[in-house]
Amino acid sequence: MSDLSQYGILKTPVKFLKGVGERRALLLEKELGIGTVGELIEYYPFRYNDRTKIYNISELNSEMSFVQVRGVIQAVEAEGTKYKRRLKAYLRDDTGVIELVWFNSIDYYKNRIHSGERYTVFGKPNSFGGMFSITHPEMESPDTDRSAVGMFFPVYHTSEKMKRQHLGSRELSDIVRTALEKARGAVPETLPAYIIEQYDMLPREEAIRAMHFPAGARELERAKLRLKTEELFYLRLKMRVMHDRRQSTSPGFRFDRVGEHFNKLYREGLPFELTNAQKKVLREIHADLQSGHQMNRLLQGDVGSGKTAVAVLCMLLATDNGMQACIMAPTEILARQHYLSISKMLEGQNLSIALLTGSMTKKEKGGIAARLESGEIDLLVGTHIIIQDYVKFRRLGLAVIDEQHRFGVYQRSVLWDKNAHLSPHILIMSATPIPRTLALTMYGDLDVSILDELPPGRTPISTIHAYEKDRSEVHFFILSELRKGHQAYIVYPLIEESERLDYRSVEEGFELVSQAFPAHRVGMVHGKLSADEKERVMDSFEKGETNILVATTVIEVGVNVPNASVMLIESSERFGLSQLHQLRGRVGRGAAQSYCILMTGNKVSETSLKRIQTMCESTDGFYIAEQDLKLRGYGDMEGTAQSGEGLGLKLASLSEDAQIVHFVVHLTDRILSEDPSLSLPKNAILRNCLSEMMVGEKDWIQIS
Repeated sequence: MSDLSQYGILKTPVKFLKGVGERRALLLEKELGIGTVGELIEYYPFRYNDRTKIYNISELNSEMSFVQVRGVIQAVEAEGTKYKRRLKAYLRDDTGVIELVWFNSIDYYKNRIHSGERYTVFGKPNSFGGMFSITHPEMESPDTDRSAVGMFFPVYHTSEKMKRQHLGSRELSDIVRTALEKARGAVPETLPAYIIEQYDMLPREEAIRAMHFPAGARELERAKLRLKTEELFYLRLKMRVMHDRRQSTSPGFRFDRVGEHFNKLYREGLPFELTNAQKKVLREIHADLQSGHQMNRLLQGDVGSGKTAVAVLCMLLATDNGMQACIMAPTEILARQHYLSISKMLEGQNLSIALLTGSMTKKEKGGIAARLESGEIDLLVGTHIIIQDYVKFRRLGLAVIDEQHRFGVYQRSVLWDKNAHLSPHILIMSATPIPRTLALTMYGDLDVSILDELPPGRTPISTIHAYEKDRSEVHFFILSELRKGHQAYIVYPLIEESERLDYRSVEEGFELVSQAFPAHRVGMVHGKLSADEKERVMDSFEKGETNILVATTVIEVGVNVPNASVMLIESSERFGLSQLHQLRGRVGRGAAQSYCILMTGNKVSETSLKRIQTMCESTDGFYIAEQDLKLRGYGDMEGTAQSGEGLGLKLASLSEDAQIVHFVVHLTDRILSEDPSLSLPKNAILRNCLSEMMVGEKDWIQIS
């Protein structure tokens, strides 16, 4: 076996640790992604067993989750046939007897547990036939040198394959203890002394040790606070440094001229007065476009807040300065919607606008690509096909990315290469409001503008929760809206029938709705229709020829039919809050009072009910996003954990640790305002740690 000293201890392969070896090392690598001592000691427990108390057997009751008892084994016996065996033992203390049972690894335990010997036993008690029993208990002799008694004992996530190889949580804790001993004094500090002292933080090595084997609840909380703060601090610091670096080193086209195209739309072409929020955001964006630095700005806005109008005005600033602009949408329906609305806005302007989608013929695509490269096309609207190599611009100055969470970082970064001279300005739009805590941390590398004001005249949408038993009443209400001349959406969560799920599919729903409303025309749209079929169905609905549109979430964004006043969402417990809010935003676009009906089964889980109640309480997308974060955590939120784009947080949670997020935002901003280049001696640790983190970082993270 190789000597540990030939490696830095934290980079030492785990196979060299006592009790590991080649076979267990392969398991750790394959099942948990742990290959080195450093990775092992940062693999934290997910919970702890309180082993500080030893109960008398007479104190046990069925309400207890886990207990610890101590006594003498009276008998050990195997029962059953070769294929259905179990091992039983009886443990007695001064107050009673408890039964211990094993169904797996029977020979293993039979050879290690002996009558007449004293053991401490830990597990979940179950009562049966007047006697308590513990199935598959943890056992140890009181004189063992690695006793868990009297402490909070770590419980780690392991796999079934590991457990079958006798590498469960208990065995893993033994290996971690060995690793911590070997690494004593070798764990580098990552925060400056002045921060640790000012905020009374545990040193890093002490915090890691306490995360695995805390002396008590207080020490465990201090360890968590130290390590969570460190994770969020460096995430925020990295984002801020990238932002500042881009601001100072990334040149961009200067859009100094506000010309004919912009002024004509701003003064004459808009059918409404811009809100104060829209005007403020336009000023922020225009300042970026005149700065001489490349813009990377995130434009957040709730449903119906007017992001598209802002984007079009920005695109016209590009054309007024002799440049081209494009807008990339995630679906053909949304791309076509943008193309139609932009064409209508710019009617009468001397501008060439083109649509490019994947469903077009090769000849159509080639013709648009040629006109684009020659500079004949001023504004291009399209799907992700825009990033294909054959799509070349003559002078792309601004790229707008709509519904940014639908695109991966690589797809978005390709737009940077669409201008050979300087990277185009980037405006990222999100119709899904991002919680402020998430935006502060995750988008610290972007400039953020928020449209927090809806256009005047919008009537708040009334949201109602209805159960399956209320269906006839719901249908009667929809009928009353149809008789007023309005239209309705009915949304289903599935495309085809599923034996595993009993939720009605959109195709079955279409039949049921057609039967329920025989005097009205019903259309159907879903993702499996061809682009031409989708366009035909949507066109019929937009013109009012179709009264009811049965759909999947393909209509989640981009569909704008002011005459639609009812949105019925079937099996709404199947949808996340973000989707429910986006779907609801398809109504309430006209002057009439609009309604969103959330239909669920008669029995709804507590979490689903909380989502439904949140929707009924508020139409504020930012509030809803905050609630979504609390209910689901950041990792499940749409767009925040795309493949390869995770935040790398092991302990911290943006949903639970908002207070720490705000603390690190203020701390990093304070440090960088005093020492922008982290050149002061007291910040040497920050400079060195940050340099290591950013080795090999792709430039495209700046547009993420």
